[in-house]
Amino acid sequence: MAVQAYILIQTEVGKAAAVATAIAALDGVAQAEDVTGPYDVIVRAEAKSVDELGKLVVARIQGVDGITRTLTCPVVHL
Repeated sequence: MAVQAYILIQTEVGKAAAVATAIAALDGVAQAEDVTGPYDVIVRAEAKSVDELGKLVVARIQGVDGITRTLTCPVVHL
């Protein structure tokens, strides 16, 4: 079963739309939306394992220009 997560992202001022567009093009990203509130972009991502999810976040998503902070929230099925 795949691991899914929401990734909450804070960006530099004025960069939310560009960040959401860049992240939406990455493999493993199901959806990326710019939003209002304490976070600027919310991403839904999917990976084969927790390790793969970590690689997606750290190596690829956090490498997008304009991101200042991320918070990864794995989806659990209770």
